[in-house]
Amino acid sequence: MNTYAKPRRGNTLWRVIVVLVVLLVIVWLLAMLFPGGGGDPTAKAAEATPDQIKQGEYLARLGDCAACHTAPGGKAYAGGLPIASPIGTIYSTNITPDPDTGIGKYSYGQFERAVRRGINADGHTLYPAMPYPSYAKVNDEDIQALYAYFMHSVQPVKQDNHAEDIHWPLSMRWPLTYWRWLFAPKVSPIETAATGDATMARGQYLVEGLGHCGACHTPRAFTLQEKALGPKDGTVYLSGSVNDNWVTPSLRGELASGLGSVPDDELIALLKTGRTERSAVFGGMSDVIEHSTQYMSDADLAAMVHFLKSLPAARQEQAVTYDAARHTALYSGNVSTPGAQLYIDNCATCHRTDGHGYGQVYPALAGNPVLNGENPGSAVRLVLHGATMPAGRDAPTQFSMPAFRERLNNQQIADILTFVRSSWGNRGGAVTAGQVADLRDKPPVGQPLMTSYDPRVRDPNELKADAEDQVPPTPPPSK
Repeated sequence: MNTYAKPRRGNTLWRVIVVLVVLLVIVWLLAMLFPGGGGDPTAKAAEATPDQIKQGEYLARLGDCAACHTAPGGKAYAGGLPIASPIGTIYSTNITPDPDTGIGKYSYGQFERAVRRGINADGHTLYPAMPYPSYAKVNDEDIQALYAYFMHSVQPVKQDNHAEDIHWPLSMRWPLTYWRWLFAPKVSPIETAATGDATMARGQYLVEGLGHCGACHTPRAFTLQEKALGPKDGTVYLSGSVNDNWVTPSLRGELASGLGSVPDDELIALLKTGRTERSAVFGGMSDVIEHSTQYMSDADLAAMVHFLKSLPAARQEQAVTYDAARHTALYSGNVSTPGAQLYIDNCATCHRTDGHGYGQVYPALAGNPVLNGENPGSAVRLVLHGATMPAGRDAPTQFSMPAFRERLNNQQIADILTFVRSSWGNRGGAVTAGQVADLRDKPPVGQPLMTSYDPRVRDPNELKADAEDQVPPTPPPSK
């Protein structure tokens, strides 16, 4: 007779639960007791000088600090901007020198730890929506100048920070300590190639560091870290990604969907004004132009472009060659191709039957990298929700792409986009009604919906020009 009783399943389950709880407590204690991160939070800054404060203002623009830390209609750097993330909505914080709701009580050491190491004054790890993995490459002199600017030149604003819209348990901060340990690099200078090219080195410093271009243009892993932080990490760096359902294009040398076919001077102009004879920016890049790159010196813009144009393609592509067959068909009245009549009725007045658009006003569709990439998401969002060019010192006028979500159904939008992605030499794939439906109710976080298209009136978001030479040209009738 067997005198040994089988263990009960309930007892085994409880043992497993107890072990897991103990492990969880140990993991929590380690994060609380040994947060790490380096830096001295008590470090003091030298007395700020006028030149240092001025340099700090320029560097804050390079870092695009205002774009994230200023809410639409809000005061500069007072925070409150909603930032979409896979775990919920994060709201940017008040970084004005207000002592109660901002960073007015931050020592230089606390400021440095927040910017380059992702640790706030209370010792908590910041969400990686703050691009501290990139800022870890910013040198000491520039961090000191930034501190001088924020503490001595930014207007204090008393505004409480908005609580994150993230559900428990993802809202717990302490697990971020492990994320930082695993994925945030140590504070260190950028390892530039030993070419002796000072312009290249400056461009790499700006792109990898304060410019933090990889935060949007490098794909992220399931655990939300950028898959590469620089060229030494392989061709995945700046190879394109998806942010807030916008497709961020590759900044590498792809000939159809990247920068391989974009001349240097055209790319410089795009970063400075947000538009060129062939293209225009939209989505999150509009904020970059408005708050950051338009204020950069010509030398720094040229350095950034010099570095970006040195990056080899991540995908081998053939350049898009213009094909006039579609223009010939439309001009002769042949609209037999699916989507052709819809294009004539809704798009051709601005973008023309030849797909060339109107320089500096309505971007070209022919050869446009946005239409030749694999993912049509950005084009879908533009047609659904519209967009407006950024305004700047060198290009003060704004022109808008109206929203068509109320005028056209999902299949009609899919037909138009399939048509333009396969016309004038474009080689983008077909777009389905399902892809349009997935994005119909997803405008960018924090962006108000634009009005739908009404052929009787101009888009109300389009600003009137201040001078006669700024009035947009009236497009001729498109046959």
